[in-house]
Amino acid sequence: MDLFNYSRRETSEVNIGAVPLGGPNPIRIQSMTNTPTQDTEACVAQAKRIVDAGGEYVRLTTQGVKEAENLMNINIGLRSTGYMVPLVADVHFSPKVADVAAQYAEKVRINPGNYVDPGRTFKQLEYTDEEYAAELQKIRDRFVPFLNICKENHTAVRIGVNHGSLSDRIMSRYGDTPEGMVESCMEFLRICVDEKFTDVVISIKASNTVVMVKTVRLLVSVMEQEGMSFPLHLGVTEAGDGEDGRIKSALGIGALLADGLGDTIRVSLSEEPEAEIPVARKLVDYITSRRNHPYIPGMEAPDFNYLSPVRRKTRPVRNIGGDHLPVVLADRMDGRMETHPQFTPDYIYAGRALPEQTEPGVQYILDADVWKGEPDTWPAFNYAQLELMETCAAELKFLFTPYMALTREVVACLKQHPEAVVVSQSNHPNRVGEHRALAHQLTVEGLQNPVIFFQHYAEDTAEDLQVKAGADMGALIFDGLCDGIYLFNQGKLSHAVIDATAFGILQAGRIRTSKTEYISCPGCGRTLFNLQSTIARVKEATSHLKGLKIGIMGCIVNGPGEMADADYGYVGAGRGKISLYKQKECIEKNIPEEEAVEKLIELIKANGDYEEKTSSLSSPKEKEDK
Repeated sequence: MDLFNYSRRETSEVNIGAVPLGGPNPIRIQSMTNTPTQDTEACVAQAKRIVDAGGEYVRLTTQGVKEAENLMNINIGLRSTGYMVPLVADVHFSPKVADVAAQYAEKVRINPGNYVDPGRTFKQLEYTDEEYAAELQKIRDRFVPFLNICKENHTAVRIGVNHGSLSDRIMSRYGDTPEGMVESCMEFLRICVDEKFTDVVISIKASNTVVMVKTVRLLVSVMEQEGMSFPLHLGVTEAGDGEDGRIKSALGIGALLADGLGDTIRVSLSEEPEAEIPVARKLVDYITSRRNHPYIPGMEAPDFNYLSPVRRKTRPVRNIGGDHLPVVLADRMDGRMETHPQFTPDYIYAGRALPEQTEPGVQYILDADVWKGEPDTWPAFNYAQLELMETCAAELKFLFTPYMALTREVVACLKQHPEAVVVSQSNHPNRVGEHRALAHQLTVEGLQNPVIFFQHYAEDTAEDLQVKAGADMGALIFDGLCDGIYLFNQGKLSHAVIDATAFGILQAGRIRTSKTEYISCPGCGRTLFNLQSTIARVKEATSHLKGLKIGIMGCIVNGPGEMADADYGYVGAGRGKISLYKQKECIEKNIPEEEAVEKLIELIKANGDYEEKTSSLSSPKEKEDK
């Protein structure tokens, strides 16, 4: 793979109804219904809305044989009105249901974590090699008959691994690791290869974007070593709703798409399913628009490990680089000085003059030729001002430069000025590749200057900025290259929204926390309570709590597993009943839904993690149509 130049990974083609996937086909867009699968009319209506929005596959939960059999009626209802969209059955816990679903759906998703292995209990199990081999034989004995049914019915299969539902068997041998997630998938893929079953798609998902990206990268590497080229389904599970869900999905999915990985995507939002499609379409179109871009002559740093990257070693300059959290730069050159107390930039670029009234606690950046050494201000240079930079005594300097301007003179200057922070600029169609090339070149040259990535946009809606900026920053963050972010937007968005997006990107990449993180599923036919209204109530009560992770799960499939990555969890336990978790420990079961949010707040308070809300910390609102 070329780190700097975009091209899609070559994959085998999978037949899914009349909409093939992988190979020469475009990246497909899909979503999943959240209506009960036995409600034919509701499922047909929602599937139509997904298709009308641009969805190319529709997935439905099939928790039992009756739901699997009703796919026939849903299929009839769609096709009788001219909707030929392939249907995908989503199966957990029951191989028998998968067998039935394969007769009625164009594709069946199975979860290796609970297909034959029992549901996850977080117990540590011990296996001898012989016992472990016997467990693998159990999988083969049950999986091969299912593949034969799929062959007879021309049904494709998705091997869908979820971080939250890895089996105790895998966890006991591999731990909670990307290697365990990959092996969970490979156990099934090897059987597919042995049985010469090729209509297979793979997904490995997590709510943690770092885990998700690292695991998919590793999976592709392992598949290549074993001669496999199956196509990939990408998604960040439990991404949430609103700006958080969009940023998190754009960051994780975008990082992989930018490297040419991915043949179909689902943006999982805790909203109506059809709302996912435009976001997914924007993301795919933005990434694929860089096809056939001008060549970027980058050089990979010799110590860079794509499969297990670590943060690039830099020399700290004040609070930038080294072990410091990445900083947020912003600008206020239009004279609008609003900031939000929860998302206040560390540095504000003011251009040619300081504002009449400065923000307390904020450092300012001025153009070097007008900078006079005012308190809490620092000079900014461009790559044509090296002589001026040589004579400047500031202990922190910012050097704005694109990769192609990183000449021998600029490199020599940076070697003499370790106090200079590089602000990487790019107007290249593949800005991810060019920003990467600059950071790698600094390492090749032995330079340890911190790097801040300048991203320039002209967006009028928050969603467009969130999708594009998230996609552009994903790979840079996961590669360990980011010491700061500067979003510059020449559109109609307020500075509060731009700043919140920058902080949201850093939080989605797990490198700086500025607010509560919500790990919430998108809902499906298994959901046991009103997901969207519940999320709204939980957010209203907790959004001011900085640094907490709160999971909101519609059912038990991924609930407890993802709770291990959350501080507190709210999981559907039965119709209208909720169980509350502290990390992966269930604290209280079967709470009536109408009491559960209040009980959650009581649990957070009992553990000393609650602070009373102040009016100044309400989230920034944006009136633009998203």
